[in-house]
Amino acid sequence: MHNKVLKKPFLLLLFITFLVTLVFALFKYLHTIDNTSSVEIEKQTNEHIASGGECVNCHTQVIGMGEVHSQIGCATCHFGDSQSTSKAEAHEGMVLIPGNASNMKQACGVCHAEAVKNIQSSIMTTNNGIVSVNKYIFGELDSPDGFEEITEIGYSAADEHLRNLCARCHLGYEKEHTGPVDELTRGGGCNACHLNYSIEGKQSHLSYLTDKGDLPKIHPSLDLNISNNHCFGCHSRSGRISTNYEGYHETLLNKKDIAGVAGFRTLQDDRVFKYINEDVHHTKGLLCIDCHTYADVMGDGKQYTHEEDAVKISCEDCHGRNTNQISVDELDPINKRIYASRKYSHAQMLATANQHVPLLNTYINTIGNATLIGKKDGIEYILTVLSSSCAREFGHQDLTCSSCHTAWASQCIGCHVDYDSKANGYDLLKRQYKQGSWIEYAGEFLVGPPTLAINEKDGKRAIKPAVPGMIFTLDQSGYGGKKPSDTTFYRLFAPASPHTTSAVGRDCKSCHNNPVALGYGRGKLAFVITGIQPHWTFEPEYANLPQDGLPSDAWIGFLKEAGYKSSTRLAFRAFSVSEQEKVLTVGACLTCHEQESKLMQQSIHHDFKDLLGRVTDECRMPIFN
Repeated sequence: MHNKVLKKPFLLLLFITFLVTLVFALFKYLHTIDNTSSVEIEKQTNEHIASGGECVNCHTQVIGMGEVHSQIGCATCHFGDSQSTSKAEAHEGMVLIPGNASNMKQACGVCHAEAVKNIQSSIMTTNNGIVSVNKYIFGELDSPDGFEEITEIGYSAADEHLRNLCARCHLGYEKEHTGPVDELTRGGGCNACHLNYSIEGKQSHLSYLTDKGDLPKIHPSLDLNISNNHCFGCHSRSGRISTNYEGYHETLLNKKDIAGVAGFRTLQDDRVFKYINEDVHHTKGLLCIDCHTYADVMGDGKQYTHEEDAVKISCEDCHGRNTNQISVDELDPINKRIYASRKYSHAQMLATANQHVPLLNTYINTIGNATLIGKKDGIEYILTVLSSSCAREFGHQDLTCSSCHTAWASQCIGCHVDYDSKANGYDLLKRQYKQGSWIEYAGEFLVGPPTLAINEKDGKRAIKPAVPGMIFTLDQSGYGGKKPSDTTFYRLFAPASPHTTSAVGRDCKSCHNNPVALGYGRGKLAFVITGIQPHWTFEPEYANLPQDGLPSDAWIGFLKEAGYKSSTRLAFRAFSVSEQEKVLTVGACLTCHEQESKLMQQSIHHDFKDLLGRVTDECRMPIFN
C-alpha cells in the first residue's frame, strides 16, 4: 500500500526532471552550435558519448554524433520512450532514421524549424519544373511553368512515366536503410546533405549488418561537412552536373568494353563515363557548397517554377567588380548560425545580386581583393576579376558567363520512349513492382560546346547555353486508353548549366562560325565568296529526319525560324533568322580577319554597324535572301 501511494509522485518527479534536462540540453545546443566550427565538430565526432536516459543502458558508450547532437538525447530525434527499461516499450513509436521528410518536422524541426519549413517548399523536395515539363510534353499541361509536386502526382501517362523513371531524385524520397551516402543514394530529407559516417563508423555499421553481433557503438554524424558525394546520387543523372564537374561524360559503353582502358570510369549503377575535362573550380579543390548557398540548396521558403529560378548565385557575384556586401548583423537567424558554426570572423561578406543572399564564405581582404574561404579545409582563394575581354558592349551585352566559359556539355539525340504493358514495372513512389512500364531507349550521347540560346524573362534578355534535351519520339499508343495516333516527335532544347567552366572562354569563331552554336547541328558551315552574291552554306553531318526534315542533332533549320514547341521553357528560344544573320555577318569578317586583329578587337568595344559603314571594296559581305 505504501509503495502505491508513492508511485505517482515519484513518476511525476521523474517526468519533471526529464523535461528540465531536455530544455537545458536544447538551450545549451542552440548556444553551442553558434560557437562550434565544422572542423571542430569533425574532430569531436568520436569523442562524445551519447546521453539518452535509459537508452544508453543497452546502447552503451555510443559515440559519433559530435559535441552538439550528443547532448540532446536519443529520443529527441528517434522518439520512443527513453525512460522505459523495457525494450518493447522503449522502442514503441521509435523512428530508425529521423530526418526523412515524413518526420523532419518532429525530429530536426525541434531545433531547426525554419530550415525544415524551407526544405519542404524547396524545388529539391517538390521537383517543380521536372513534373510540369513532363506533363507539358505529354500534352497534359498547356504550359511547362506550373507548380506540381512529385509526391502529389497521380496515375496519368505522364505521372506513370515519372513514377517509373524519375521519382527517386528528390529530398522527399525516404531513406529506408541505415548506412553512408554513396553513388546510389537518393533523397533522405536532411540526411541527404548532412549525414556523415566516419571510417570507423562505416566499419562498425558494416560489421553489425554482416554478423549481427554487438550493437554499433559509432553513430553517424549530422553536420555541415557536406561533400560532393552528397550531391552525386541525384546530380549524376539527367543534366549530369556532378559527373561533368569532375570532368566525365556519359557514354553508351558497357563496363566490359573499357576494362583496363585509361580515361574511363564506371559508376555503381554500371554506367560508363569518359574523361573529357573537369571544371576549373574542381581543379582548385572547390566543393559544390563553396559556391552554392544555403538558400540555393535548402530553399528560402518560396516556390520556384524551375531549378534555374531557385539558384541565387552567379559568376559575377564572385568574379565581377562586386561591391554588394552584407554585414553579420544583417544576417537572418539561419545564416547567423551557419556563420558562427564555421567560426568565421569577417564582419562583412559579399552578397548576390539576385535577392541579396549572403555568401558567408567570402570577404574583401585588407588590400581590396575579394576572397573565398573553402568550406572543407578553410583554404583562402583570391577571386579573379573579369578581364577586359569580357566587356559586354553593343552586340555582346546579353552574353552570360556560361555562354562563353562552358567548355563542353553532354548532349543526347535520337531517343525513343514508349509504354510496354507487359514489362515488369516499378513504382518509385510506392516502392512496389507492377505490370507495365515506360521504357526509354537512348539514341546517341554526344559531347562538345553547347548551342547558344536566348532567354527572355522578366524584361531581361540573356544568351545562355542550351542542349538537345528532347530530340525523341514519344509513343503513348501502348498506354491504356491511348490510340496509335498518340505518337509525337519532339525537337526540344533545354537551358543547361553544365558545370564545365573553363578559365579560357570560347573564341570568336566558336560562336560566329560554328553551326552547333547557332543551332544547326554538326556539319560544315562555309562562307562562299565566289559568284555574284557572297553567301553562307551549311552541309549537315547527320541526315535529315523524316519527321521534320531537320538533322538529328539540330534545333533549327539553317537560316530558319524555330518550329512550334521547340523548347522546354516558354521564355527560352533559338536565334531568330535576323539574329542568325547578325552572327553570321561577323562570322564572314572572321573568315579573313584574325580574331586577335586590331579591327576585330575594335568590333567588341564599338558599334559593329559603324564598322560596317567603313568596309572597303575588298570586303565581301554576305547576302541573305
